[in-house]
Amino acid sequence: MYCTSIETQFASSHQLHGYEGPCKDLHGHTFKVRVEVKTDQINKVGISFDFKSLRAITESVIKPFDHHHMNDIAPFDQENPTAENLSRYIYQEVKKKLPVSVHISRVTVWESATYSVSYSEP
Repeated sequence: MYCTSIETQFASSHQLHGYEGPCKDLHGHTFKVRVEVKTDQINKVGISFDFKSLRAITESVIKPFDHHHMNDIAPFDQENPTAENLSRYIYQEVKKKLPVSVHISRVTVWESATYSVSYSEP
């Protein structure tokens, strides 16, 4: 099995409704996102899944949030824009855009250099 991953980032503000603490107030992060995919196939060049393709797919999913207030953008206009919900959202949206032979493994979202959440499915 070949595992391919990319990391990218975007800047966004959000606020967590119902949270007891400073994160209930409007604040921002430079979110770092890591997307990992796997496949058992390689092409005639010897590439399992092109880094540039994975980056383009991932960035198409996160682009609406970059330099915007996440709480104003679906689905986070209806659900809390936590790192947990964001990692699940990115996972599910990237999954829809992958070729059939490529499977998403995990998405990790960092809100800071020391705080991250990963989402995967069985």
